[in-house]
Amino acid sequence: MVWEWSAGFEAFCGRFAARFPRVESRRQMRLYVRGLLGEVERKNGWTLAESAGDIGPERMQRLLNFYAWDTDGVRDDVRDAVVEAIGDVERGVLIVDETGFLKKGATSAGVARQYSGTAGRIENSQIGVFLAYTSDRGRALIDRELYLPEDWAADSERRRAAGIGDDVTFATKPVLARRMIERALDAGMPFGWVTGDEAYGQDTKFRLWLESREIAHVVAVPKNAMVVSMQLAKVRANRIIEGLDHSAWRRLSCGAGAHGQRVYDWAAVDIRPLRDPRCGHWLLARRSTSDPTDIAYYVCFGPADTDLAELVRVAGSRWAIEESVQTAKNETGLDHYQVRGYTAWYRHITLSMAAAAFLLILRQDAKKGDHLPAIST
Repeated sequence: MVWEWSAGFEAFCGRFAARFPRVESRRQMRLYVRGLLGEVERKNGWTLAESAGDIGPERMQRLLNFYAWDTDGVRDDVRDAVVEAIGDVERGVLIVDETGFLKKGATSAGVARQYSGTAGRIENSQIGVFLAYTSDRGRALIDRELYLPEDWAADSERRRAAGIGDDVTFATKPVLARRMIERALDAGMPFGWVTGDEAYGQDTKFRLWLESREIAHVVAVPKNAMVVSMQLAKVRANRIIEGLDHSAWRRLSCGAGAHGQRVYDWAAVDIRPLRDPRCGHWLLARRSTSDPTDIAYYVCFGPADTDLAELVRVAGSRWAIEESVQTAKNETGLDHYQVRGYTAWYRHITLSMAAAAFLLILRQDAKKGDHLPAIST
């Protein structure tokens, strides 16, 4: 019923009330998030204002640009809500990835001619680096960082115009990913593994940092990545896999996809012989069942008794962040913003993530047969 949904929504927004010191900003936050959950095709300042009964977008713009509120605090509250809904200390996985937001002009914070996975080519775009959480019970975005290209970081005039503070310096995407994972660690998030694609796996410093924090991980690497074999030689990943016997491969599913189970042939090889005996290092390979030349590679680190099926499960969980980003774009307006400022970008993205978390909670409660979302206030 409508009143049940509305009551659950008000309880959910009550999580964030302390982050908004004024009544006006709290009211606008509720209207903004409710608008993001609406059915209009485009969820920008004008359409959100219309859904709230306003004659123009000024109040929505003030929420993103001028009102004083704790954006990162809301981010933390979203993360906590997700953990309450789907947290799992053994099966939980953190996933890092990026997505592009196509933009016109040169004034939006961080916009540049750069590769966008969204477009599949170099385009004028902003790049957001995201952290998602997934378990057997669901998935959701829990953190975000806007990538600031080097030319932006060095241009004081552009930075000032976009509202970028002096404390914001250039950071690579893997460094941004590290910051988000550190926040998850500091918050005591229940997770057992981290995974990511080649953009992060090929960064040796990122992998070594994960290892130094004893964070188990399965991260993709290119075929020419150099790994230390059991013979203490540095060898390309594809060369090690080419030498495997047919019996080394096992056909396994890495999870359900849009068209059923994602089934591949998998093999794992021990690497890094000089290691802590409590830990294992593996080179994992995923081979297409229809094209044996189509092989993906992963460098893995984790407890020594980790089996192949577990490595496959973690590798397959990476798709959860792509699905989470696409869901947020389709359902809660993640990429519908029309803001230029640095702070405004974070605020819109955070509120979109909050709206997506509310949908996650609704889905979880629907599975359990609850009438009202089980939301703490």
